[in-house]
Amino acid sequence: MTIWHAERGTGEPVVLLHSSAADSGMWDAQWDALAGRFRVIKVDFRGYGRTPFQADGPYSDAGDVAEVLAGLGVSRAAVVASSGAGQAALELAADGLADRLVLLNPVSALEPTADVRAYWKEEARLLELGDIQGAAELNARTLLGPEASRAAWERLVAMQRHAFEVQLAADPEPERVEREPPAIDVPALVVAGAHDLFSFVASARHLAGTLPRARLVELDWAGHLPALERPEEVNALLLDYL
Repeated sequence: MTIWHAERGTGEPVVLLHSSAADSGMWDAQWDALAGRFRVIKVDFRGYGRTPFQADGPYSDAGDVAEVLAGLGVSRAAVVASSGAGQAALELAADGLADRLVLLNPVSALEPTADVRAYWKEEARLLELGDIQGAAELNARTLLGPEASRAAWERLVAMQRHAFEVQLAADPEPERVEREPPAIDVPALVVAGAHDLFSFVASARHLAGTLPRARLVELDWAGHLPALERPEEVNALLLDYL
C-alpha cells in the first residue's frame, strides 16, 4: 500500500514527516514556505490523516516513505522529521535515501523518564475509558509550548483525535516494526525545545551527541512541536539550514 502523499514546488526534494500526535497538516506553514525553493513532499503515515490503518503484514514507516519516493523518482532527499518520525528519518538515512536530516524534538532509544511515562499512562487511561477527546486534549496540553496559538491547539487536537479514532477502529491492528539503524554519516540539525518534556530534551541531546555530523539547536521558547508554535521561525530555520 502506498501511503497518502502530496508534492509541490521544484528543486531539490525535501520530505516532511509528521509527529505521531499529528498528521501532514502540522506542516501547512512549512509547505507554503519551502515550496518556493524546493520540491516538497509530505505524507500521512498509516493510521493518520488520509491514510487508512491497514497492512497485509508487518510494515515500517520508513519502508512506506521509501515506496513513495521510489514512485516519485526521488533517489535522495533532505528529510525533516518531527518527534517519533525521527526514527523513520534515521532508517531512511541508513538506507542511503536521506542526504540531510532535520530532527525536531526527536525520540531516541534512551529510557523514558518519569515525566513521559506519566504522560503515556494518562493517555492510555483516557483511551481505555473511551475519552478520545480528553486524550487528544492531553496531548495538546502536554506537547504544545507557551507560544502556541489557540488555532494551533485546536488543529493539533483535531489531528490527534482523528488518528486515535482511525487506529482504535482497526481490526486487526497492523504490526509496525522499527529497526536500529547503523552508524549514519549525514549532516543533521537536531532541535530541542526548552518547554518540552525532559525525556524528549534528553533524547535530542543524545542524538546530537551520537550522530557524527550533527548540530544541536535548543529553542528557549519551544515545546515539543515548534513547527506549530512559531511556524515563521521554524520556516526561517529550515530555509537557512536546507
